[in-house]
Amino acid sequence: MTGKLLNHRAEGPASAPALLLGPSLGASHALWDEVAPELSLTRRVIRWDLPGHGGSAADLIGPGATVGDLAGLVLALADSLGLERFAYAGVSLGGAVGLYLALHHRERVSSLAVICSSAHFDGPGPWQERAARVRREGLADLARTANGRWFTPGFTAPKLIADHRAADPEAYAACCDALATFDLRERLPEIAVRTLLIAGRQDPATPPAHLREIADAVPDATLVELADASHLAPAECPEAVLTALRAHLDGGAARGMAVRREVLGDAHVDRAQARQTAFTARYQDFISRYAWGEIWTDPTLDRRERSMITLTALVARGHYEELAMHVRAARRNGLTPDEIGAVLLQTAVYCGVPAANSAFATAQRVLAEEAGPDAPRSAPEPAGNDTDRPGPAAGPPRPRNGRHGPTG
Repeated sequence: MTGKLLNHRAEGPASAPALLLGPSLGASHALWDEVAPELSLTRRVIRWDLPGHGGSAADLIGPGATVGDLAGLVLALADSLGLERFAYAGVSLGGAVGLYLALHHRERVSSLAVICSSAHFDGPGPWQERAARVRREGLADLARTANGRWFTPGFTAPKLIADHRAADPEAYAACCDALATFDLRERLPEIAVRTLLIAGRQDPATPPAHLREIADAVPDATLVELADASHLAPAECPEAVLTALRAHLDGGAARGMAVRREVLGDAHVDRAQARQTAFTARYQDFISRYAWGEIWTDPTLDRRERSMITLTALVARGHYEELAMHVRAARRNGLTPDEIGAVLLQTAVYCGVPAANSAFATAQRVLAEEAGPDAPRSAPEPAGNDTDRPGPAAGPPRPRNGRHGPTG
């Protein structure tokens, strides 16, 4: 392996959530030509080429390569682009790379889509034979039969066939070596990221049974079967693949709403939803999808830790109304009153005594309300909006009287 990076194409806003798209053996990232531009309207889409395919250098891998080696190249590309976490979708060998990443690098993958692929590729024999044949004869014969392996009768994609013919034989054979040894069947139940499987019912290479096997083993996976698709579904059925991927990628809103209710309580979320207007609807969706659906579901920190961080941030910015909401959330997330007090005491050192003084007053009122009607209460909290943001937004400090404009 060299220090070079995989050839790639980036589309979409640099600030948008990242989505990596992996190709099939023999194809370049042109496989995604009919899908990537649409996805890039709301995502930072990065599609990459396998070694020796498209614009990627052939010497990125060599004989005896593994899917883990390819996954390492994808991670190196993500690192070079500053992508700590990303959604991933891949076809065939690209899908196998996605399964490997989700299993071995779960902290990097926010969601996974595996398209016309498998957790195994029918054992090493056929792939070893193909690798030897390609090393001996090149790719001309395989390229001539690609239509039958890749597409349903009557469909073709000349650009992909040309890319197949132009691929480097040694790199192609090394990718065959990787497929020969790939088998994650025993470890599929360990995959914990949200997973979509897309199968082509006319696919002779990885028939639907291979995708069903993954769907049955991966917790909460979703399976979609495309009636008119063969092996390269994004090229042959781009609209159907787009529909499935959009539903999968946007599923963070529903997942985020569930987390919001668990952390903030149904009564609070119902109030926020009742106050939603056409003007604030996109903001509410953004909060559910990104803040709650992406950040609060990241397994790196548990909810107790996230509550402690959020309490501190709210004190630092003087958001005492939201602090009251997140004191309640902290109790739901398992923090005791003493632990909440310890967090606020530390804010006195780093955020200032006046800020901590106001925070203690707010927290004391909330904890007294939770304790029951006979508990002593502090002065009522200043009037203001009942928001459901997971934390403060960037901007100048707000006035310490607790009054501010609507945040949706």
